[in-house]
Amino acid sequence: MASPQTYVWFITGASRGIGLELTKQLLDSPSNIILAACRNPSNATALNALSSSSTGRVHVLTLDVTNHQSVRDAAKEAASILGDSGIDYLINNAGIIAADSAFTAQPEVMQKLFDTNVIGPAYVTQVFLPLVEKSKKKTVVNVSSELGRLTADFGTLSTSYSITKAALNMLTYKQQKERPDIVFISLCPGWLKTDLGGQNAPNDVDVGVAGIVKTVTGLTPQDSGKFFNYKGESLPW
Repeated sequence: MASPQTYVWFITGASRGIGLELTKQLLDSPSNIILAACRNPSNATALNALSSSSTGRVHVLTLDVTNHQSVRDAAKEAASILGDSGIDYLINNAGIIAADSAFTAQPEVMQKLFDTNVIGPAYVTQVFLPLVEKSKKKTVVNVSSELGRLTADFGTLSTSYSITKAALNMLTYKQQKERPDIVFISLCPGWLKTDLGGQNAPNDVDVGVAGIVKTVTGLTPQDSGKFFNYKGESLPW
């Protein structure tokens, strides 16, 4: 499907927030084809509007990262859409947050966050790996957070979320070690005004996403296994 001048992006959690804005900004370049995945496409009004006006460059797929069959079905649909092409940039963006601490975190909440923020990206990457292998850029981006950095001190803030992002960073490290032929990074988009980040966040979502696009498209094989912020700075974990 893709010509030598085009790049294919696959984005999870694309119906709102970072995923939606990423889809929007990627459309600014005619070289991008976007496979935008979300749990309930029928309710994704803004995403569907982008798809309708994209002249065939945005394809909306159903994907619940916590449902293994849904992941496999989405991979089959993506392969059908792409034909002989692959996925250049796999963006594991879907995620959820909870406000808790080490001694108030509820087991069922922690499990839900782990399923979405860690197991989801791990399984999506496993299932979609054959499509990534077929591409030119062969890049996987795990959207993480500085809250998951052991070298950053955020006190008791969002403990369950922080734990899952630390685990996601370790997943990135393990993925890179096992497949050095593919670029794997963790990336913090910054604290943005989204449903997840809240309206007290210091940056608008378009600012963080512009940084994501610039950082991701500028990656080299030597960057694999690193943790970046949206400014393109490599940070210690």
